[in-house]
Amino acid sequence: MSKPTVVLLHGVGLDHTMWEPTAALLADRFTVITPDLPGHGTRPPVDQGVILADLADGVADQIPDGSHLVGFSLGALVAQHLALHRPRLVATLTSVSSVCRRTAEERTSVLARLRAAEADFTAGATASLKRWYDGTDVDADRVARTEATLLANDVASFLACYRVFASADAELGPHLGRIAVPALAVTGANDPGSTPEMTRRLTAALPDCRAVVVPEARHMLPVERPQALVDSLTTFLGECSHV
Repeated sequence: MSKPTVVLLHGVGLDHTMWEPTAALLADRFTVITPDLPGHGTRPPVDQGVILADLADGVADQIPDGSHLVGFSLGALVAQHLALHRPRLVATLTSVSSVCRRTAEERTSVLARLRAAEADFTAGATASLKRWYDGTDVDADRVARTEATLLANDVASFLACYRVFASADAELGPHLGRIAVPALAVTGANDPGSTPEMTRRLTAALPDCRAVVVPEARHMLPVERPQALVDSLTTFLGECSHV
């Protein structure tokens, strides 16, 4: 009997390697696919005018029909777009550390981070690492690997994708109620950007969604607390299989 397929979509400026701690815990029960989004990892840079649909279309051919789709941060927005526009690919939707319907204050904050990265990309990467990992017990080697992945980005391509991350929740927001598949929204209690309040917004917006807030965790949930994420995911998928 073939194993169910789980597809893991990474965040902006990262690549498939961020999923290694989580994928290792899923591999015995699932076929795990971890593609790189357009403009990331081994993929060529994207153009300045890239939009969310381009990122989704650029990864769709790597997703088998009926997959359990899991997206992190920007990857969560891509996953939501796919659930809306290519529903045959998606059996369930899990949004990890996802933004949702940012307030004016939240939009101002993310646009300030974009402007900081435009002014000094390296300093912006350093600020991201601090925001993601300060106060966590993630080992130094894993933090260094994240830093290396960030700094390896084509800067113009990264900024183009970050603009998508900063704006696409507004595009998706009015349409989230059309996503019919069972959904899970997971975030860290201490995530300053993809906050528990955003997870509650997403849960309210989706017709069939449950929320999990992981105590004392920050943004990089798949790296910082992979076991907690996998426990939430496998519980959710188990419940869906018995519906």
